[in-house]
Amino acid sequence: MKVLFIDSTHPALPEKLTAAGMECDYRPEITSKLLQKTIHLYDGIVIRSRIPLDAKLLEHATRLKFIGRVGSGLENIDVEYAKSHNIVCFNAPEGHRDATGEHAAGMLLALLNNICKANEEVKKGQWFREVNRGVEVMGKTVGIIGYGNTGRCFARCLSGFNARLLAYDKYIYDYSDQWVTESVMDDLFDECDILSLHVPLTRETHHLVNESFLNRFRKEIFIVNISRGKVINTSDLVLGLKSGKVKGAALDVLEYEKSSFEELHRSSLPGNYQFLLENPRVIITPHIAGWTHESNRRLAEVMAEKIISSFGNIT
Repeated sequence: MKVLFIDSTHPALPEKLTAAGMECDYRPEITSKLLQKTIHLYDGIVIRSRIPLDAKLLEHATRLKFIGRVGSGLENIDVEYAKSHNIVCFNAPEGHRDATGEHAAGMLLALLNNICKANEEVKKGQWFREVNRGVEVMGKTVGIIGYGNTGRCFARCLSGFNARLLAYDKYIYDYSDQWVTESVMDDLFDECDILSLHVPLTRETHHLVNESFLNRFRKEIFIVNISRGKVINTSDLVLGLKSGKVKGAALDVLEYEKSSFEELHRSSLPGNYQFLLENPRVIITPHIAGWTHESNRRLAEVMAEKIISSFGNIT
């Protein structure tokens, strides 16, 4: 089998596929135009986020048997088209779930305890204590939307803080465990002090968090988002921050990111983006929640295992 890599990845992945008898063509700089001309030569393609695989492109992939995304979300693949043409789509959320869970917990602690703000002040020679008085996780109710790989790891990371953890997931059942209590959204609206988002980007979750959604929470809340930027309507988040309905936000993702996640649409950044940058109750990281040295290799190993398990004996 011939496998094309159109994004960079840890060398463990092509090494393992090659050892399994596959021919790997590593071309992380290939253009979309050239990909369209050559995709018909390959049985498999490995991607991250640089080039979307839509139906227009996939219709040229006449011998393609699988697509492997070295990450979690599949929103840059026309999954329905792939399924209708017997193309198997793999992802690897298991590879960076621990890194993402840890990052979400770290962002939450930094937000509640003014760590980023205080750090900058001290480096400027300012020593402000009272204005940086923090808020404890202990005793709070944390709502987790999406109890898959990253939601579960986030819950595990918070398990030692003596908080009450509620989880809502529309697509699984009977998932209460030693960390969370399975709940409905009304429970989260009534009880949450902190909300953490762990959902894929779909038509259903696009702008899930909007003004009407936020206004259903009985309390003022803190928000953590390490899923996808477009899960939150940024304009409505800003309204919530201004009104005090949102007490603070920890954002690893923004809806202004390009599809590759490598940079922002800087030519069209609205005033809301500047508001987030200047607000001391908002902390932002550049889509790095699952971006550790350990997860880089683990993602490759998980993806290799899935591909070889399904296609390793095909010649």
